[in-house]
Amino acid sequence: MTVYKLTKELVFPPPELADDDGLLAVGGDLSVDRLVLAYSMGIFPWYSGKSPILWWSPAPRLVLFPKELKISRSLRQTIKKGIYRVTTNAAFEDIIRNCATITRTGEKGTWITDDMIQAYIRLHKAGYAHSAEAWDGDELAGGLYGIIMGKAFFGESMFAKKSDASKVAFATYATTLAEKGFELIDCQITTAHMERFGAREISRTEFMKHLDNAIH
Repeated sequence: MTVYKLTKELVFPPPELADDDGLLAVGGDLSVDRLVLAYSMGIFPWYSGKSPILWWSPAPRLVLFPKELKISRSLRQTIKKGIYRVTTNAAFEDIIRNCATITRTGEKGTWITDDMIQAYIRLHKAGYAHSAEAWDGDELAGGLYGIIMGKAFFGESMFAKKSDASKVAFATYATTLAEKGFELIDCQITTAHMERFGAREISRTEFMKHLDNAIH
C-alpha cells in the first residue's frame, strides 16, 4: 500500500492511485486553495483529531444524480405539512458545529475537528461551503452542509435534533439543486440512508467523468 505524503506544494497525486480503502495521501493543510483543489479532483479530507490530515478518494463512489432523487411518501407528507421551515446559508456555523457534536448511534468522537470547522467556515466565507437548515419555529432542528463547485454538490455531514429534520432539509435542498440544473451530489461513502434517497455506486472512472462535466 502506497500513501503519498504531501508537502507545502499545492498538488495531489492522481486519485486513481488511492489504496483499496480510498486513502490517497497524508499531510498538507486545510487552506481554502488546497481544499478547492482537492474537491475538484474528487478528493476530500477525513481524519480524527489525533491523526495527521488524511485525504481520500474512495471507489466505488456513492453519488446521487439530482434527477434520480427519491422522496418517500411519508417524507413528502412531512414536507407538505410544513412542520419545518427550510433555509439555506442562514446558520452555517451552527450547522457544522451541531454536525460535530451530535451523538450518533455506534460512533464515538467526531472527524469534524476544530481545525476542520475553521477550515469550512473559511470555505463558506469564500463562497464554496453551503448549508441547508430545518427550523422548528426559531429552533434549529436539523440540517446539512457541503461544498458547491460548478454544478456539483459535495455532501459533508448532516444532523437532526428532531424527527425527520435532516431528511426534510436534504430532500428540499436536493430538489432545489435539481431545479437549478445540478448534475451531481457526491455522497462520498456508501450508506443505506443515502441509498434510500436514490444514491447509487459508480466507478471512479465514471465519477471523474461526471465530476469534470459538472465543474467545468
